Amino acid sequence: MSASSILPAQPITTVYPTRRAMGEAAAQLVQSEIGKVVAAKGSARIIMACAPSQNDYYEALIPLARTTPDVWSKVHVFHMDDYVGLTAEHEQSFRNYLRKHFLNYVPVASFNPLQAETPDLAAEARRYDNLLAAAPIDVISMGIGENGHIAFNDPPVADFNDSVRVKVVKLDPICRQQQVNDGCFPTFADVPAYALSLTLPVFAQAGLLACIVPTKLKAQAVRDTLLGPIGAACPGTLLRRHPRAHLFIDADAASLLPAEARA
Repeated sequence: MSASSILPAQPITTVYPTRRAMGEAAAQLVQSEIGKVVAAKGSARIIMACAPSQNDYYEALIPLARTTPDVWSKVHVFHMDDYVGLTAEHEQSFRNYLRKHFLNYVPVASFNPLQAETPDLAAEARRYDNLLAAAPIDVISMGIGENGHIAFNDPPVADFNDSVRVKVVKLDPICRQQQVNDGCFPTFADVPAYALSLTLPVFAQAGLLACIVPTKLKAQAVRDTLLGPIGAACPGTLLRRHPRAHLFIDADAASLLPAEARA
């Protein structure tokens, strides 16, 4: 069910009846795009999100990726954020999430993790910035937070014209509560207050954005992304400025859109 006719031309927005259908459609797009990039360039560089909202997408992507090991063996993987102070083995580390939900099943050319436990966070941000700057990013699979954030670019710290690709950010209280809502942490106090995060220009400059956003908890963020003013008050509105952005949402996430968009 396409809502593109009554919503902004960008991002290309499609509403699916279930999370599973949403995840499968996003996985098919990403698999196809990566295949095209590798065929054209010999390799691909992608950024992958780490959050429960992405579970259905990864479940669908794994079997697709495993049918083309020759393609994925040429894919270099980055991720977009991690909590300051958590090690790669910590249960709630995003590096741990990505291994458990994708990398343990699909061999890739390289995985380039953010080392969020390092004592010199400024040096780590510069190191990762240099890795990202070395060549274009071809595909980003991503989500949108309850407060409209992209990665950990919450409204108080989001900058569409950031001068760096990676920075330390303080998490907005709404963002920290989302981690409890998602079942990632037992209480608000358990959620780290700081993270390393890629910045908004990284997303703006990527070749393709595949944004996967399920559940009613994201319904207001989806509405603001598609219909609100473009700007840092809702970082997700960046998708409306990107020439190749695709938004995949389930019926619950679409519940606050105009009725025609959900038909």
